Amino acid sequence: MADIHHRAGPPARLSITQTTVDGIHVLAVAGELDADTTGTLRQALRMEEGSTPALTVLDLGAVTFMDSSAINVLVAANRDATAAGGQLRMAALSEPVQRVVEIVGLDTIIACYTTLAQALAT
Repeated sequence: MADIHHRAGPPARLSITQTTVDGIHVLAVAGELDADTTGTLRQALRMEEGSTPALTVLDLGAVTFMDSSAINVLVAANRDATAAGGQLRMAALSEPVQRVVEIVGLDTIIACYTTLAQALAT
């Protein structure tokens, strides 16, 4: 699968690398998730017509900042995945992201795992 990289001024504000591991769509996200960069995340979460994997895992270990616009994208992506018979998971959340996710209760909507390996194995 192709890598998607988005640069919004120096240094890079957001990088998303897409891979497939045993049929699971994995997005490794690095940088800041805010109103300026969530369009890139939204696009990466959209699957090609007819190729909806049963499971998509977001590796958020290298995300340094997340605001409400990113929360909205993740809630919508989870809704879309569930409606298509799939599932969205989040893994390896960085400390700042973990805090935001817990404060807004996103961890009660989208399953969170301590490591990527756990999210892939469960």
